[in-house]
Amino acid sequence: MLNAVNINLVAFSKYGFLPGVDGQIFTLFVMTVAASEVAVGIALLMVLFRQRGSLYIQEITSLKDES
Repeated sequence: MLNAVNINLVAFSKYGFLPGVDGQIFTLFVMTVAASEVAVGIALLMVLFRQRGSLYIQEITSLKDES
């Protein structure tokens, strides 16, 4: 979905009513945010692996609601 939005932003910045680099710059920001989300997800997985010793969903029960 983000790649589709990026393609549209670049295309509209090239062929839109007022051509410019605004869409391309915004695309770089979107790609940066997506890369940082991936880095946070990988960091969370690394913390879970260090604490539990495995990443099997069946073995991770501390994330369940205790109520």
